[in-house]
Amino acid sequence: MPHTATELSASHESHQATHRQEGAGVARPPKRARETAIQEPEQPGALRPGAVEGTRSGVPQFTVETLKRDAVAGIVTGLMAIPLTVGICLVSQFPVQKGLATVVVACLISFIVYLFRPGNHVGVPGVAAGLAPLLAEGIHAFGMENMPFVIFLAALMQAIVWRFQLAKFILKAVPGFLIEGLLAGVGLTIIMKFLPYTYVPEDTSSVFWSPSRIVLVTSSIVGLMLFVYLYQRFKENKPGVPYIALIAGGVWAALYIRYPMLHVEPVSFQFALPWSNVASISPSLYLNMLRFSLILMLVDVIEQVMSNAAIERIDPLGRKSNSDNSLLVMWTGNLAASFFGGMTNLDGLAKSSTNRMAGAVTKMSALVVAGVISVVLAFPSLLAWMPEFSLGVLMVFTGWKMVMGLYSAAEHGAYEFGLAMFCGVLVFELGLFEGLMYSLAIHSFIVYVIFRHSDVPTLQILRKFLGIFSDSRHPHSTATMEVVADESGSLVYRTVSRPITENKDLDAFIADWAQGVNFRNVSSVVGTYDSQGLLWGTFAKDLRSGHFHIRRYFEHLFELDRVSVHFESGETRQYHDIYIRSGSYRFSYWKKGVLVNVPARYSFVCKRERTGWYILEHHSSEFPQ
Repeated sequence: MPHTATELSASHESHQATHRQEGAGVARPPKRARETAIQEPEQPGALRPGAVEGTRSGVPQFTVETLKRDAVAGIVTGLMAIPLTVGICLVSQFPVQKGLATVVVACLISFIVYLFRPGNHVGVPGVAAGLAPLLAEGIHAFGMENMPFVIFLAALMQAIVWRFQLAKFILKAVPGFLIEGLLAGVGLTIIMKFLPYTYVPEDTSSVFWSPSRIVLVTSSIVGLMLFVYLYQRFKENKPGVPYIALIAGGVWAALYIRYPMLHVEPVSFQFALPWSNVASISPSLYLNMLRFSLILMLVDVIEQVMSNAAIERIDPLGRKSNSDNSLLVMWTGNLAASFFGGMTNLDGLAKSSTNRMAGAVTKMSALVVAGVISVVLAFPSLLAWMPEFSLGVLMVFTGWKMVMGLYSAAEHGAYEFGLAMFCGVLVFELGLFEGLMYSLAIHSFIVYVIFRHSDVPTLQILRKFLGIFSDSRHPHSTATMEVVADESGSLVYRTVSRPITENKDLDAFIADWAQGVNFRNVSSVVGTYDSQGLLWGTFAKDLRSGHFHIRRYFEHLFELDRVSVHFESGETRQYHDIYIRSGSYRFSYWKKGVLVNVPARYSFVCKRERTGWYILEHHSSEFPQ
């Protein structure tokens, strides 16, 4: 079923996918099929089930083995987190020491809460790159002296979201592709902030390509090439290596070459009530603070829930995460930070991935991260050894990765990709809050116009919009099809969209499936299946049910080099509104320069609805040899 950009329920479906888990593992294939079987990859450094007794239970347990692994992981992650935190502080215009203190406090709170109410098991909290430009806007609008009160308000709003479990409604209201656009705009802001670090020298020579600028630009290019090479080589097993190597290499080069060095202004920590300056705030400024705190809360919550879902997928023992408990850590950390002028925090995916790949098993690693950062916090003069070009390269790469998140929006369709790009431009030009609100307004207007063009009454459009917030939504409903049960219990299919597939015959529909495979378009292929469709793939040893598990199969299938499918024969049988297409096709891919052909037989069980064709069941297996 093709994805339709104008359905209000699209955001609901995209966000719900982040909360589901992969089903049963893949059994060992028979010997003859071993070379072509698609296996779920084992994460590097993962503990096998039962390797650490008690860590699968709801109450965390620590052993000598987990302590050793967490200590090593915490040291690596802490070293990687220091330059990243410094860069985010510079973007947000917060004092670097306040940012480092925020990470330390957040890690301590994260560990304490973990002992009683585990959120995730290997996530590492810290300051978020996505919020840095927004915090800078707050400083310009309200002054640094009022930011503790702003963060205090945001923490209170987050506490309300946590208490009444409102995060799921926020995720349904904001489409995922707009979040990707928002982060892309933030990434572009970060790039423009740190790009001068890579080419602006200390001297003010009238000659543009002065010797010092040539040396600085050359060092930046070499540093970027080294970082990208190490990132590509170690991102799957040792993601902290490129960060540590870049900073260490810059420090070593600075011993022999004069570079602009990082300068950190010392600050004094004073613990005070976050509303100490409220008396001087005018009513209009107070309303602006409430508005600003609201968007700060929204972005913080969305990023935390999405990061939590991603951290769950990389857990070394396959343990489930609890988003409510992670939100508890976030708002209590923000509340604590408001008392010493700190920043907002959440579980960063980059730090959490590094932590997991370095061997972390429990949140004890976050405690070690706090210890490592505390050393730099106690001796801030250590940061003066860091050349600015190294930090610039690191942050430019970080911003670029955020911009490249637009690829995720492109998988949803041209409309989503275009609006995500437009949202990114608005965020870059106008600011995070204005950019997101304008994009939401434009998206809502376009959806309304399309529904009205289909002669849908305004009241029905409003009901559909409110329906995406309902927990009673039928699980068979998709982005282009609403499913409800009538009084007799029968399912009724309703739609107001008229996709191209409505006028296609079965041959054209099957050709769409093949085209999606041959162009390696995961979303296009998965969209041809019913939301609860079944797939027994050619290269799989288990039955997949539903879009999430079917997507995982094709994601692994497309890891094969230039994989494609070619139909060779087929016959169709029709039973009322059910069509069964059976025949043979051939998969092919390249392995070590050799073309591998896998002949297989197939059966597609398809149904035609008002919204188009859907694959209800798909069975495929290799021909016996």
